Amino acid sequence: MAPTRVSPPPDSFSVPDHLTAEQLASYNTNGYLIIPNTLSPATISSLLSETHHMLSSFSLADHPMTKFSTGETSHVGDSYFLTSSSKIHFFFEEAAFSPHTGALTKAKHLAINKIGHYLHELSPPFKKATFTPLHASIARMLGFQDPRVLQSMIICKQPEIGGAVRPHQDSTFLYTNPPSAVGFWIALEDATEENGCLSFARGSHKRAPVKSRLVRKEGGGTGFEDVEGARFPAGMEVGKDEEAEEEEVEGGEEVYELGEVKSGSLVLIHGNLLHKSEKNTSGKSRFIYTFHCIEGANEYEYDEKNWLQPPEDKGFSRLFESLS
Repeated sequence: MAPTRVSPPPDSFSVPDHLTAEQLASYNTNGYLIIPNTLSPATISSLLSETHHMLSSFSLADHPMTKFSTGETSHVGDSYFLTSSSKIHFFFEEAAFSPHTGALTKAKHLAINKIGHYLHELSPPFKKATFTPLHASIARMLGFQDPRVLQSMIICKQPEIGGAVRPHQDSTFLYTNPPSAVGFWIALEDATEENGCLSFARGSHKRAPVKSRLVRKEGGGTGFEDVEGARFPAGMEVGKDEEAEEEEVEGGEEVYELGEVKSGSLVLIHGNLLHKSEKNTSGKSRFIYTFHCIEGANEYEYDEKNWLQPPEDKGFSRLFESLS
């Protein structure tokens, strides 16, 4: 008699604990990697519950009503933004305000663009979802010596008003010399073309140098300045004709591939990779959680110019140490 096959309980879920050789090769070639099913339904439910609680409970009474913008020549630069490295702050969608009166046209929980940037330490559910064996294993496989988690965000991409994000490189906003940033982007809801999923310029991490960086201005606020240090990660093999490749990027000729993913998927994003997302034109939100790592080893410089400065009490969080 054949043995009876016992079905696993509905809430059982097997999370991968490392990248395969094929996945690592794909990441190195393309500059991004989609890994499905890295969060269990129970974990996703916990993170969404935490998100909705934060959105409904934060106060408007003392909020500066800071809007989040990713313009090419300007960016958010008020103190509410600049002090968010050790806090959980809420940033509004630009389209959530009336252009005539400046008043909110949406309920506050439907008006937030993102929540950041210290969820990985101050929110227990998000801290647990950040410091995992899988993420530590990935960091080791990518060659990190001392990966530091320096920011974390919930991006809400609200229904109908979730704004487009222009093509950009994460190392522009989290610059080390040489560049080392890697994004861990986790879908809490299905991300589709209709609600503004990511798109990637495959392989652009090897041909697109990091030319500018977001810095704190001497007179206050933030702005972009030219990168004076390394523009590619240490040891990276880049295109043979770098000048020609740069002209192609600047000419807007990059082809972007849609990255539609299911809830629970993890997307790794190289710091030099050009990627973007379009406006959410649907009636469904696109909630995601993302955190970024940089190399903390001594030969990598993270200076006082960067808009995001380490929390004074402990510095940026050590990924490996937090799991020990």
